[in-house]
Amino acid sequence: MKLLKPSWVSHNGKPIFSVDIHPDGTKFATGGQGEDSGKVMIWNMAPVLREEDEKNENIPKMLCQMDNHLACVNCVRWSNNGLYLASGGDDKLVMVWKRAAFIGPSTVFGSSSKLANVEQWRCVTILRNHTGDVMDVAWSPHDVWLASCSVDNTIVIWNARKFPEMVMCLRGHTGLVKGLTWDPVGKYIASQADDHSLRVWRTVDWQMEANITKPFSECGGTTHVLRLSWSPDGQYLVSAHAMNNSGPTAQIVERDGWKTNMDFVGHRKAVTVVKFNPKIFKKKQKNGSAPKPGCPYCCCAVGSKDRSLSVWLTSLKRPLVVIHDLFDKSIMDISWTLTGLGMLVCSMDGTVAYLDFSLDELGDPLNEEEKNSIHQNIYGKSLAITSTEAQLSTTIIENPEMLKYQQERQNTAQANFGPSSAGPESSTPKLNSVMNGESLEDIRKNLLKKQVETRTADGRRRITPLCIAQLDTGDFSPALFNSAPILPSGSSMSNQLTSQLSSDSSPGQASSLGLRPSHDPMLTSPPANSAVKGLEDNKDGVKSSLLLTSASKIEPMKALDSRFTERSKATQGVTAVISSISGLTPLDRPKDGLSALIDLMNKDDTSSDSEDKMANINKNLSFSKRKPELLLDGAEVVEKRKKGRPRKDKMAAPSTFTQITPAEREPSRVAAPPAPPAALKLPTPSIKKAFSLQVSMEPSMFLEVENEVSVVAGSKLSQLRCSRDGRDWNTLLPSSVVTAAGSSDVLAVACQDRMLSVFSSCGRRLLPAIQLATPVSALHCSAHFVMALTAGATLSVWDVQKQKALVKNESLLTILSGADTTVSQSLLTQQGVPVIGLSNGKSYCFSSSLETWTLIADKGDSLVQCADFRSCLPTHDAPVSSGPLAVMQGRNLNAGRLASRLSSTPHHLQQSMTLAFLENQLASALTLQSAQEYRYWLLIYARFLVNEGSEYRLRELCKELLGPVHKSAATAWEPTTLGLRKRELLREVLPVIVENLRFQRLFTEYQDQLELLRNK
Repeated sequence: MKLLKPSWVSHNGKPIFSVDIHPDGTKFATGGQGEDSGKVMIWNMAPVLREEDEKNENIPKMLCQMDNHLACVNCVRWSNNGLYLASGGDDKLVMVWKRAAFIGPSTVFGSSSKLANVEQWRCVTILRNHTGDVMDVAWSPHDVWLASCSVDNTIVIWNARKFPEMVMCLRGHTGLVKGLTWDPVGKYIASQADDHSLRVWRTVDWQMEANITKPFSECGGTTHVLRLSWSPDGQYLVSAHAMNNSGPTAQIVERDGWKTNMDFVGHRKAVTVVKFNPKIFKKKQKNGSAPKPGCPYCCCAVGSKDRSLSVWLTSLKRPLVVIHDLFDKSIMDISWTLTGLGMLVCSMDGTVAYLDFSLDELGDPLNEEEKNSIHQNIYGKSLAITSTEAQLSTTIIENPEMLKYQQERQNTAQANFGPSSAGPESSTPKLNSVMNGESLEDIRKNLLKKQVETRTADGRRRITPLCIAQLDTGDFSPALFNSAPILPSGSSMSNQLTSQLSSDSSPGQASSLGLRPSHDPMLTSPPANSAVKGLEDNKDGVKSSLLLTSASKIEPMKALDSRFTERSKATQGVTAVISSISGLTPLDRPKDGLSALIDLMNKDDTSSDSEDKMANINKNLSFSKRKPELLLDGAEVVEKRKKGRPRKDKMAAPSTFTQITPAEREPSRVAAPPAPPAALKLPTPSIKKAFSLQVSMEPSMFLEVENEVSVVAGSKLSQLRCSRDGRDWNTLLPSSVVTAAGSSDVLAVACQDRMLSVFSSCGRRLLPAIQLATPVSALHCSAHFVMALTAGATLSVWDVQKQKALVKNESLLTILSGADTTVSQSLLTQQGVPVIGLSNGKSYCFSSSLETWTLIADKGDSLVQCADFRSCLPTHDAPVSSGPLAVMQGRNLNAGRLASRLSSTPHHLQQSMTLAFLENQLASALTLQSAQEYRYWLLIYARFLVNEGSEYRLRELCKELLGPVHKSAATAWEPTTLGLRKRELLREVLPVIVENLRFQRLFTEYQDQLELLRNK
C-alpha cells in the first residue's frame, strides 16, 4: 500500500468536507469552504497518480473552480455516467454541474492569471426545496434519481432525467439527516440522522421499510456528517456513528431481516464516514495452486473523528490496515476509484490523502459479468437491466423539436399498420425502438411464446419455427419456415399445389417451397398469417403465384434464407413458374438440411433445362439476375459455361461497374511476345478473332473489335469500331486486341504486345500507349479512370483527366496468400478506387491515400454471420444494393441476417459483434469513397447505438459530425466527408437519437449547437 498527501489539493487552508472521484478516474472533485462562499473544485487525477506528471509544469493540477454556492459545500457527487456533478451546501441548494463544451480556458474571477480554469463546468440546474443546510447527495444506480438530505429532517428525491422535477419528499426523521446511500440493486435508499435512527425506504412507493434504532440509542449528535454505505453486492448496509457498550462502532445491518448482529469496532471516537469499495473481490490464487472455490467478499473503508482510517475486508475478522493520525482533524469523506484499488480521503483540516492498494492486498476483483451473476443469483435480476426502463415510457419530453419528431414517428407507425394487415400481427410493436420500456430481447421472448403448432399425418406434433427478424419492408412480420405443411390438407388449394409440386420433384416427397430473397422491391411481405389465409381463400380463381427458384444456384446460407414463403402482391397475374429443384432433399428429412444443401452445392449443376427455366422466370418477372460471378462460393464457379455457347455476359447490360472474371477464361493459347521473367500469377484472356461489348447504357455505346483485318509490312492490324448514339468512329491498332473496356467518358484497349491505349468517347487518343510489364489480365474503366490488372499480379489505376497515376504498379502478392488463391472478380468504382475479389472470399480495395490494401468484405467473416442489425434498418430507404460495397459483399449480408437468428450467441456478445461489423462497414464505405453507402451505414450505426444505449460512442459520433463551433487555426476538422456535409448528416442522425428518450439531453445539446451555427 502506498500513501500520499498531495499538498497542492487545498481550499487555501479552509476545510474540505467532501471528495469524489470521477467514474473514469481522470479527475476528482472536492467541496468545502471558500473565502466568503462555498467552493467546488475539480482536480486532475494524473499528478496524484504519477510523480512525473506532478513535476511537469504543462500538466494542469486544478481543472476548474466553481464559487456559485453562497455558503459552505457539504457534499459533491459525480453521476454514474460521469456527465454531471451534484453539490449540496449550507445555502440550502443542490446544484447540478455539467461540462460546457467548446468554450476555451477562462480565469477565476478576481484571481491571478495562473489560476485559469482548464475545463468549463457550468451549473445546469439548481434544485430548491430544502429549508435547511443540505448535508449529503446521492445518485441512484443508472442515474434515474438524485437524492438529497438536509438538517430540515427531510430527504428529497429528484427526477434526474427531468431536473428540476421533484419525485418525492421523504418525511419521518425527527433529527438532522446527515447521510444517504442507495442500494446497488435499486430497491431501497437508506438515510441516517441525529435522531438516533437509520431508516430504509422503498423506491417502489417511497414508504419506509425499516427503522433501525437499537445500535444508535446512546449516540449524541456530535458528528458533522453521518455518511453510511451499502455494499456492492447489496447484502450489507454499514452505518456511520453507532455505539456498542458505550464504544463507538460502525454498525453492520444485514439486508436479510435488517439484523444488527455485527459491527466494526476499534475507533476511539465517533465514525463519520463509511465507504464500500465498488468492486467485489475473490481471493488471489497463489501461483501453481489449484483454485479454491473461495467466497467473494467486499472491502470497506471507515473514517472517524479520531483522525484515523481503517480498511476492512468482509472475509477477515480484523481490519486489513489501520492508519492513525492521518490528519489533524476529523475525516469527512472517502471516495474509491472505480477500479477498486485507489482511495481519496479528505479532512476538516483542509487536506486530502491518496491511498494506493495492490491486488495482492485486496484480492482479484470480479468482472462485470461475475458481479451481475451474483446479483442474478441473489435478487433474480441482473444489475445491467433494471426497472428504470419502465420509467422511460412515462418520461415527459422537454424539447419541442423532440415532441415533433415523436409525433411524426407515431403517424408513420400508424400509416404502416394500415387496414391491409388486419391480422393479429398488426398489433405487434415495431422492433426498431425500445417499446414502452421493453427491450428487443423481451419482445423476442414474448414472440417465442406464441408458437404455431401443427400435427402431421402420423399424429406427430410439429412446432413451426418463427423467424424473428424485421423484414426489409419495414413492417414487422415474422415469415414462417417450411410453409408447405401448414396448408390445411382439406383445402383445394393445397391439393392443387402438391399435385403441381410432385410432378416436378420425385413422387411422394413434399418439396419445400423456396422463394427469392426478400430484398427485391417487388416482394412486399404481408404478415405471415395473412399469407396462409390468402392461399386458402383465393377466390379470384388465379393461382396464387408462388415462385420457386432452384435452390442449388444459391449459396448455402442463402438457400436457407430462401425458404421463407411470402406471397408477392406485385405478380398476381403471372402464372407460377416452378423450376425443378434438382435433387434437393426435402428439409423434412432426418438428414441435416444444411448439409444436404451444401452437398448439393458441390454437385455441378449444369443441366441446361434448369438454366433455361431460370432465364424464363427472370423474363417473367422482368428482374435482371446478378451475374454468376457474384455467386462464387469458395473457388468453385457455381454456373459452369459450356464450350461453344456464345458468351452471354459480353452483351449483357452492365451494372454501374464493369465486371470481368478472369478466373473463368482459358489461359492464353496464342504465343505473346516474351514477357519479363516475372512469375505470371493471373490468367489472361484468350485472343478472339472478333468480339463486341456494350460500354455504357447512358449514352448507349457499343464497341466492336476485329483482329487481323489486314497485314501491312508484316504487322497485323486490328480495327476498333465504336458507335455512340448512332454516331460511329473507328481506329486501327498495330497488334491484336486482347481485351477492352470503357465508360461513358473513356475507352481502354489492351493489345497483345502489352500496350495499353486510351481513347476518348469520340475516338480521340488521350494518352500515348502505355507499356505494361506483363500481359493484361483484366481491364476496367469507370468515369475518367482506367484500371489495369496484369498477369504479373500488379495493379495500376490512372486518372485520364488529370493525366496522373493514382495507383502505381501495386503488387497483389500481399493479398494473394496461399498457392491456390486467385482473383475471382475485380472492379473500379466511380471514384477510381480499385477493388479486387479473391477466390478465398475476401475482397480488398487499394486505398491511394493510405497507400495500403484494405479488407472490405470477407465471406467467411464470423462478425457478418452473427451481426444482427435488422431492427436498425431504415424503413423508407431502399437498401443500397448497387454500391461497390454491396456488390463485393453480395448475398453474404443476408446470410448473416439469418444466421444471427439461428446462432445462440448471448446478447452482449452479439451486440459487440454487431457493433464491430457496423464500424467495419462504415470504414469500408469510407475507403471505397462510396458516399451513398457511407450515409446508409452511418444511419444504421447511429440507430444501433441509440437502441443499445451506448452513449459514449453516440456522443463521439455527434461531436465528430458537428465539429468545432468556433473556428481556430488548430482544428484539423474537415466539414465534408465524401462530398457529404457532416453537419447535414448530423441533422439526419438527430431524429434517430429521438427514438430513445434517454438521450433527450444529448439531442437538445446538439440541436442547440446546430441552430447556433445556422444563425451564424
